[in-house]
Amino acid sequence: MENIDLGLLVLRLAVGLTIAPHGAQKLFGWFGGYGVKGTGAWLDSMGAKNGALIALFAGLGEFFGGLGVAAGFLTPIAAVGVIAVMIGAIATAHKGKGFFNTNGGSELPLLIALGALGIAIAGPGAYSLSATLGF
Repeated sequence: MENIDLGLLVLRLAVGLTIAPHGAQKLFGWFGGYGVKGTGAWLDSMGAKNGALIALFAGLGEFFGGLGVAAGFLTPIAAVGVIAVMIGAIATAHKGKGFFNTNGGSELPLLIALGALGIAIAGPGAYSLSATLGF
């Protein structure tokens, strides 16, 4: 195994399989989530307009972006989905709460966004669905 490809596999799995369940919470109510309707109501309570629509798009970006990153499939597109949702989370839900996660800060979404950015820049590596399919 090539060290860089193995490292990319570990990073892709860590980032993708961390964020995909958050999308499943928003989309399907899995893992203790509230689904689109409940997440949308929470977003509305924070002042968002069309919270359910935002919850749907955030859930899609997290779930399918996370699975795409983890699998190494359409990696730049998948990573952009993850990054966009994390930037949105930092700008809204984590705004004004500092850096550390213990205070509701931006630590975790920033780490996920930067991990996805690194993967988008480096590419998925040899141990990926894209490499297996030849693109």
